[in-house]
Amino acid sequence: MNFYDLFLKPYETYTHFQIFLESTGATFGILSVYFSVKKNIWVYPTGIISTAIYIYIMFQAGYLGDMMINFYYTVMSIYGWVLWSENSKDHIHIEVEKADKKTWQYSFLLFVISMGLVILIYYFKPYIDNRFSMDLISLNLNHMDKGNWMDVFTTSIFLVGMWLMAKRKVENWIFWIVGDLICIPMLIYRGLGITSVQYLIFTIMAVLGYITWKKDLETKAL
Repeated sequence: MNFYDLFLKPYETYTHFQIFLESTGATFGILSVYFSVKKNIWVYPTGIISTAIYIYIMFQAGYLGDMMINFYYTVMSIYGWVLWSENSKDHIHIEVEKADKKTWQYSFLLFVISMGLVILIYYFKPYIDNRFSMDLISLNLNHMDKGNWMDVFTTSIFLVGMWLMAKRKVENWIFWIVGDLICIPMLIYRGLGITSVQYLIFTIMAVLGYITWKKDLETKAL
């Protein structure tokens, strides 16, 4: 496949409004990651705009796991906004910390619970798609393809990353990097070329974010 087939051809069936929505969501998403690298509280208001747009986009596309993660992002953005406000001296920037053993235990538990919840949503997907009617359908996971299972996995990774970011833990960037790298080819496969480019930028910024946060933490320890 060439560049046109991968990134442009899928948009031939999109309306101008759909392209505008995806472009706007991607732009605010990039802004949100930029502010998070800078440890700036504006990560949350810009992130809320992006995730709210992607809730609609993923719902329309039928990707319930991604819809769920963006809904969770919106809720966690409010939660993180409050936590960062409480731990910021100038109401803009925050101090970062390293995750301890208890934090890792909670992270593992959140990952397992997240996988279970997303699988449960996919289990009921035929019922949801049938306008909440059991007529002529059966509940199972047979309809899930490799992309859906990857959706389950990446959703769980990102949920942990979002929680660790709200807690101001340096290790949150590790989860973003892993999840972003998995999502790039998956989004291209789904025909969301604009969003795949966004996640490539996310990956680069996440690496920079990890380096910046870790350096600040080491400087603070001196």
